[in-house]
Amino acid sequence: MNIRRFLNWRFIIPAAIVGFAVFVAIGGAVIVWLWNWLLPPLFGFPAITFWQGLGLLLLCRILFGGFSVGGPRRGKHMTSEERARFRERMHERFGSPQSENRQ
Repeated sequence: MNIRRFLNWRFIIPAAIVGFAVFVAIGGAVIVWLWNWLLPPLFGFPAITFWQGLGLLLLCRILFGGFSVGGPRRGKHMTSEERARFRERMHERFGSPQSENRQ
């Protein structure tokens, strides 16, 4: 085993863990700040704590974002035939916005 590779991993893994923890903490703090700044004055909702903000961040990630790191990439692995079939099905199901605007 190469000593440089070993030292790189010994640095990268703790740095990744610390970076993830900082990202989660900042995300939770931003959620709390935005919630407590906007929603109580506008709608009368109660203020939330940091842990409730983290829970809200996790809930939104589950409901809207999933757990993939790069986001949804549904069309990236499609062949050109699959893309054409997908477009055709969407056109059949929802119609074409361009043709509806021209009428």
